[in-house]
Amino acid sequence: MSSPAPLRIVSIAHPAVSNAAGRLRYRYLASRNDIELHLVLPTVWKEFGRTVMAEPRQEIGYTTHVLPIRLPHAGPMNWYLHFYPGLRRLLRKLDPDVIHLWEEPWSIVALQAQILRARAGLVLEVDQNILKRLPPPFEAIRKYLLRHTDHVLSRSPDATAVVRARGYRGPVTPIGYGVDLTTFTPAPKSAAERNRLFRIGYVGRLVEEKGLDDALDALAKSGAAVSLSIMGEGPHEAKLRQRVQQLALSERVSFRGWGPPAEVASFLQSLDALVLLTRTTNAVREQFGRVIIEAQACGVPVIGSTCGAIPDVVGDGGWIVPERDPARLSELLNAIAQDPALLQAKGLAARANVQARFTYDAVATAVDTACRAAAEAVGHCKR
Repeated sequence: MSSPAPLRIVSIAHPAVSNAAGRLRYRYLASRNDIELHLVLPTVWKEFGRTVMAEPRQEIGYTTHVLPIRLPHAGPMNWYLHFYPGLRRLLRKLDPDVIHLWEEPWSIVALQAQILRARAGLVLEVDQNILKRLPPPFEAIRKYLLRHTDHVLSRSPDATAVVRARGYRGPVTPIGYGVDLTTFTPAPKSAAERNRLFRIGYVGRLVEEKGLDDALDALAKSGAAVSLSIMGEGPHEAKLRQRVQQLALSERVSFRGWGPPAEVASFLQSLDALVLLTRTTNAVREQFGRVIIEAQACGVPVIGSTCGAIPDVVGDGGWIVPERDPARLSELLNAIAQDPALLQAKGLAARANVQARFTYDAVATAVDTACRAAAEAVGHCKR
């Protein structure tokens, strides 16, 4: 008796233009011998002022389809207008059991996939955690997509609440981000590093909402010998540098630009703690904070704010302080700097948090679970 054919999944995912981050989850998913996986991604992607060309194919066990897109970045809707002119032909050829969208439900590409899905189940992976009415026609697109989605993969309880409020009534599977444990891994500190100032750091975009002004104010208030290293770029950098001068922190604060994952890992390994102090606004609520798990994978605990998903992602691997409260942050820095044993224990808990919740295998399992449920919902879990 022949074994059932594998579940054929087509995943449409613009984050997968990068081999180093967006595609690693697919390698783990494709390692399951009862899945036939096809990944669709754009040849060129524009986001946050950067243009990214799709990296050369390095797939193991799955097929990558690099296709041109139309409207990659247009006006105030940024990248949500893009679609694939060649998607109809590809889907007809592949005849998938499930289409998985790593795209938001109001995007044109999500609408395109729904229209072209034929017999396939539809899985949406959602991040948006602020409930707000979208301008026409995007609110109508979102409601339509959510009425026709078979399964949702949700980054946080707040993201689940948003899709529920906009009409989704089906099953939800939680999903985190994964971290490459071969790149982001603990590294022993040299004697010089152990004897230097207590060092906190930040990795990410330099925008006001990330709360780095609070970190600078906390450093100025702190009686402990604490330094701050910042890795990233963004429009708020000039004001941050000016604030460093005003607070006389030039010898304790350093800046450097973006780097590839290996450089980010090396930077994180040099820290005693990472800070992510995002501030909630009408437009911003931290959806996950991927740098949290990258730091924790390096055995570096995280000091996070109460914004959005940060407390849940940090778990036992760090500390949480109120948003916009430099005084509380300063008190915490003073306490941590005087307690090496606490810092070491939190570092071990940070690594354990990642190993338990945020491996790529955990991400692949969540996608697999959702896709099988969606296939069953439309009547063809097995061919």
